[in-house]
Amino acid sequence: MKIKEGFIIRKVAGKYVVVATGEASKSFHGMVKLNETAKIIWEGLANGKIPDEITDELAKLNNAETEEDRKKIYDDVQSMIKEMQDAGFLVD
Repeated sequence: MKIKEGFIIRKVAGKYVVVATGEASKSFHGMVKLNETAKIIWEGLANGKIPDEITDELAKLNNAETEEDRKKIYDDVQSMIKEMQDAGFLVD
């Protein structure tokens, strides 16, 4: 899965937002604010990473020490991906 063409991430006033461009802007109006974790997930998917790779990156950044910590991060990644799918930001 990857980010649908026409959705880009930008830093605006110190915050990360997703905006639609081109054809995507005809059906999506507005912006989506992302926190730092969501930004990493978005950029990971945009760069072709799979959820396990994104989880590994977040686990390292958050000094996750246990398998329980990693599972929580993985669940959060999967939750964000589901939200992105539901919102129409992803394609297979």
